[in-house]
Amino acid sequence: MSITHPLRTEKVIIGEPEVVEDASTVGTDAVETSAEWLSLKAAAIALQGLQADDGSIPDAADHPSASAHVASITTAIEELAPRFPMDAGYLAASVADFAKWRAEGFGVPDFLDSLVAFQPQQHRVDGARHLVVFPMYTQNGSPRRLVEAVLVEAIWPDFIARLETEYTNRLFVSLRLVDFTPGYDTNSAVLFPETVSMREVPAFTWGAIFQDREAARYRRVVRAAAEITKLDLPDDAARMLEDRALTEQTFVMWDLIHDRTHMRGDLPFDPFMIKQRMPYFLYSLEELRCDLTAFRECVAIQRRLQDRVDALAVGEPALPLDAAELSMLEHAALVQYAVIFDRIFRFAITGTRVRNYDGVGGQLLFAWLHQRGVLHWTDTSLAFDWDDVPAAVVALGDAIDELYWRSIDRPKTTHWLAAYELVRGTLEPHPASAWARGLPDEVLAGPPKGFTDAVRDDEFPLSMFYEALEKKMRPVIESTAGIRADDA
Repeated sequence: MSITHPLRTEKVIIGEPEVVEDASTVGTDAVETSAEWLSLKAAAIALQGLQADDGSIPDAADHPSASAHVASITTAIEELAPRFPMDAGYLAASVADFAKWRAEGFGVPDFLDSLVAFQPQQHRVDGARHLVVFPMYTQNGSPRRLVEAVLVEAIWPDFIARLETEYTNRLFVSLRLVDFTPGYDTNSAVLFPETVSMREVPAFTWGAIFQDREAARYRRVVRAAAEITKLDLPDDAARMLEDRALTEQTFVMWDLIHDRTHMRGDLPFDPFMIKQRMPYFLYSLEELRCDLTAFRECVAIQRRLQDRVDALAVGEPALPLDAAELSMLEHAALVQYAVIFDRIFRFAITGTRVRNYDGVGGQLLFAWLHQRGVLHWTDTSLAFDWDDVPAAVVALGDAIDELYWRSIDRPKTTHWLAAYELVRGTLEPHPASAWARGLPDEVLAGPPKGFTDAVRDDEFPLSMFYEALEKKMRPVIESTAGIRADDA
């Protein structure tokens, strides 16, 4: 097993961006029940009913009502602002953007100024809260840019702050949902600046993930899947299902490393090929690459720290682990379980079969482990050979890394064909697949569009195992839309 290629690291800059004054969270713990927040939330929901898909309010007859709702929103923001001193500049800019939108006749909203002023990555302190109000769409939710409001708080335990000095990722923000408008009563577990309605696109300085929602979904889905498949969970994995905070922090560690992996390493160019169409299984491999890198790095962290524990136990010279390192050791092991179970139980059967790249990634991991004899489906029970699982998972990550490294020297469509062969080597394509039969010469000699058009919406259908599992798990997965941390 190869675990000798850790991610490149950078020296972290320690200073003001990592520190928040003590007053930053004073008085924010009860905001979600305050009259001001409830007024803001009600006004935003009412305003959504007047907005068109692009966020504008085209019917002039609705403008008096819209003005009243905007007034309620801005008044509430001004009244709540003293509770969020770290966001003072942003909240003032938000009030100004709402006033400008109203003054200009409720056209397509432009909240660029307030978006630029919002800098949550500068306040990564555990428990620090933010009030966030933007016209925006929510991923996995409505594609319409409606006014949404969320109350959030940072999840940033001491061991993550230490870990971030090794896996530097200054744009990464880990959040917990406190309360929200209907756009987040969905599967959406991210808050991304690119979703905001604005006149131009700035340089983005942050991206946020709601680890509490991811952890809650994980706990509910894995609990049900383990029961259905008769899986005997290891003690540490079982502990995650009972401990909300433990699981949330595990997901923070996973996502921190995953997120920084994009655009790092030996890449063909831009693995996402932004604003370009490409076969969706390429996205499967990129997301899986980042998850398997997180897995590999956690294997390395666990081994490095455990070696020190073992050395001390037999009297060899070694530095004892401090509190942050003990937490890293614990969570590094848990990330490995989380990557495997979230991908094979939730990713593989969540969503439609239309170009479901996360679905393909989950299927690929399951089949890879099964075909290498470390995952077993025998007597209608699921089991793992846990001692051999890390090497098998890392081997899949190595295969994807090798694909990327070789593709630096390949034409784009040749890279696509090689990626297909990697996936096809483990997953069975659809019987009617043009790619599996071999693309005709006119496609191979033509532009990339022909390659992409030839990919079926469900190029790699569910196996018989997953067809049966999906039927039993469908109600559980559907029940996780809008899930809150305490619901799991």
